Amino acid sequence: MLRGFVLRFVQRVVAVRPEEIGAVVWSFVYFFLLLFGYYLIRPLRDAMGIAGGEKALPWLFSATFGVMLCAVPLYGALVTRLSRRRLVPVVHRFFAANLLLFFVLASLGVPRPLLGRVFFVWTSVYNLFVVSVLWSFLVDVFTSEQGKRLFGVIAAGGSAGAIVGPLVTAAVSKRLGQTHLFWLLVLAAVTLEACVLCARRAEHYAGARDAPAARASSDKPVGGSLFAGIRLIVGSPYLAGIALAILLLTTMNTFLYLQKTDLVRRAAQDSAAHTALFAWNDTAVNVVSAALSLFLTGRLMTRLGLAAALAVLPVLSGLGFSALAVYPSLAVVAVVEGLRRAAQYAIERPAREVLYTVLPREAKYKAKSFIDTVVFRGGDAVSAWAHAGLLALGLSSSGVSLIAVPLAGLWLGVALFLARREKVLAEEGAEARKPDAPAAVT
Repeated sequence: MLRGFVLRFVQRVVAVRPEEIGAVVWSFVYFFLLLFGYYLIRPLRDAMGIAGGEKALPWLFSATFGVMLCAVPLYGALVTRLSRRRLVPVVHRFFAANLLLFFVLASLGVPRPLLGRVFFVWTSVYNLFVVSVLWSFLVDVFTSEQGKRLFGVIAAGGSAGAIVGPLVTAAVSKRLGQTHLFWLLVLAAVTLEACVLCARRAEHYAGARDAPAARASSDKPVGGSLFAGIRLIVGSPYLAGIALAILLLTTMNTFLYLQKTDLVRRAAQDSAAHTALFAWNDTAVNVVSAALSLFLTGRLMTRLGLAAALAVLPVLSGLGFSALAVYPSLAVVAVVEGLRRAAQYAIERPAREVLYTVLPREAKYKAKSFIDTVVFRGGDAVSAWAHAGLLALGLSSSGVSLIAVPLAGLWLGVALFLARREKVLAEEGAEARKPDAPAAVT
């Protein structure tokens, strides 16, 4: 009786089938715990990052990108040798061990500025990698058709974790004090181990409905070469299009972030006011994102199609930067950034991940990881320097916003191309889906 009640309730929210309930629920909890753990330690990262002064931040961003370049080949080597069933636990437990190591170093009294810089870079790498691994797992477990229906509600789990994590950190920080705040690192490590359990359960329920050949493939290593991710992207217009879309996304994000920080600095002179404003903005974004993911994303992709979902953020970006070009105020930038971030987390990210469901397993893990980490952080760095160069040439914030508008138009064109190509690939593989089939990536 209880199971039937839960099923009816869930089906009112999302178009989930009875045989999919187990995989969806465990994936939801997996995403919740992953972002809950990250947002537990994010305030520590930010506080330790600014401890060395604002001038150190560009160097920290550059160091993060450099570490990404070194980490991606190592991850590629893991993917080559490990099966999906072994890869997820290895990655999560590696980062959990790192968290415990940072706890030990902090307890031993390692100088805080040095530890803070290392922790800032490590956390920036950790966040992108574990989220990329989670989505690689999901696009390998669910089909394209399922992703369009279910990725929205699964993403809502991540948004919920992003809401609860900072609240827990804020609550315990008042009681623990700065000295004992590093116990949050231990709690975050525990959540990573819980993520391993969730991934196993999600894979179990998903495997129960798969063909024996598909279940057996999850135990096989992905194989391929160490740098296959780069080769696949260069040789595939489809993957290259995804990489270009990520570059345009990060450019929009960086331009808007730099405008926001400049306007906030003018509007509020003390750091406490800055922190409060950013905190309220983050909370509002995560609440709206969770609601959109739960009630809108799946319906948008199934009823209007993937193209509509991928088009939302480019259109919002074009309209938002047009508004900022006319009226560059803190109120406008706060509304634009809030709408964009909510749309990115709730709609754009699940829709983007659907694009990978139609690809061979090597592309899902290697090319995807390279795009999610190196291309993403590289886009941050390039767009930040581009923004500085435009200001150095004498452009105002309004002028930079005007330049962003045609870039949003280009992004929209790329999104529509990717949606059309995904539909073709999904139709080609609809009759017999083989996750490790040596299909061409086109």
